[in-house]
Amino acid sequence: MKTRYSLSQISLHWATLLMIILTYAAMLTRDYFPEDNQPLVRLLHFNFGICVWLLMWVRIFLRTRNTTPAITPPLPRWQIAASHAVHAVLYLLFLSLPVLGVLTLEFGGRDWVLFGWQVPQFISPDPSARRTVRTAHEFLANCGYYLIGLHALAGIYHHYFRKDDTFTRMLPGK
Repeated sequence: MKTRYSLSQISLHWATLLMIILTYAAMLTRDYFPEDNQPLVRLLHFNFGICVWLLMWVRIFLRTRNTTPAITPPLPRWQIAASHAVHAVLYLLFLSLPVLGVLTLEFGGRDWVLFGWQVPQFISPDPSARRTVRTAHEFLANCGYYLIGLHALAGIYHHYFRKDDTFTRMLPGK
C-alpha cells in the first residue's frame, strides 16, 4: 500500500508553493524598488502567477492519475470532508487568481509580456470592468493568505498533535 504521494506530486506541490511565495512577494515588495524597476516587478508577478496556474493544471492531471495515499491512523469523517473542502478551495483559488489577473490587464488595455512573448490585446479595454475584476483579484489574493495558513496549520496539527502521517506523505525525501 502506498504511503506517500508520488515524487512528481511532491515536487509540484513544493514548486507551486515557491511560485506562490514569489508571486505574493513581487507585489508585497514592489514599493521597495525604485520607480524605474516597478514594471519589472509587476512583470515578475504576472509571470509567476501564470506559472502557478500552469502548475495547478499539471497537479490536477497528476491527481487524476495517482491514488491518494491513505492516512495512518485514519481520520474522522469530518476531517476528511474539511480537508477535501480546503483543497478544492485552494485549487479553485490558484486557478482563478491568474485568470483574474490577466483579465485585469486586458480590461485595463495594458501591454504585457508572458515569458518574453508580447501578449496581444484580446479584450476591449473597459475601466469599469477592470476595477471590478481587480477588486475581486485583490480580495481573493488576500483570502489566499488565510487558506494557505489554514493548510499549513492543519499539516502542523496532524504532525505534532495527532501524530499521523498526513504531513510526511508530502515531504521530500524517503
